Amino acid sequence: MRVALLRRSAPEPTHVTVIHAGTCYPVTVRRRAAARRITLRVSSATGEIVLTLPERTDLAAAQRFADSHGAWIATRVAKLPERIAFVPGATVPLRGVPHRILHWSTTSGATLATTEPDGTPVIAVSCGLPHVARRVRDFLEAEARRDLGEAVARHAGALGRTPKRLTVRDTRSRWGSCSAAGHLNFSWRLIMAPPTVLDYLAAHEVAHLAEMNHSDRFWRVVKKLSPGYDEPETWLKRHGTELHRYG
Repeated sequence: MRVALLRRSAPEPTHVTVIHAGTCYPVTVRRRAAARRITLRVSSATGEIVLTLPERTDLAAAQRFADSHGAWIATRVAKLPERIAFVPGATVPLRGVPHRILHWSTTSGATLATTEPDGTPVIAVSCGLPHVARRVRDFLEAEARRDLGEAVARHAGALGRTPKRLTVRDTRSRWGSCSAAGHLNFSWRLIMAPPTVLDYLAAHEVAHLAEMNHSDRFWRVVKKLSPGYDEPETWLKRHGTELHRYG
């Protein structure tokens, strides 16, 4: 008896490559059932190049589309802000103030925001060199959690509401969110922005505990909690993307 063997089709690649002017650009391929046409974007937050396809679009056609936009990809990538790693000597903002990362000891110890004798603000890190980046990020996350916790408690108290949970993550698409269950989520990167920006985001998400929408009533609640919210909102629109280049 002959047994027929079923051949599994090879999984579709998750990336394609676009070559322009001798430079290779990896492009992430994503299929979306709701997509009606091929789209191409370069994330200003992560630098990722994403090619989104309708379910039935042929991959070869998508590759040709991406190849035809090689110059556009190159231009967008060239305009991305320079990445700044958490390494000794790098300057990163903390509550809107530039701080230099100071690796002052290899002995394990607390990470502190302080100043040098000449008044220069620094984030002083005491650990082995390979752990500096993680220590700086952990410090910034902890500071964000503390500031956001205080701001949320203050604004929630003013509304007479109580959030169920507060989470701090490295979100990319949103600075903050509020679930129907009352769970608040924020980006730890807000700690790098001026304090008024973090406070506004806390007020914005707390306002959703009263109004789960962006209606006029919602914005009246925001204005009650953060009367001058226009300025920090404008700051985020102009400078928020820059916060993603750190780390």
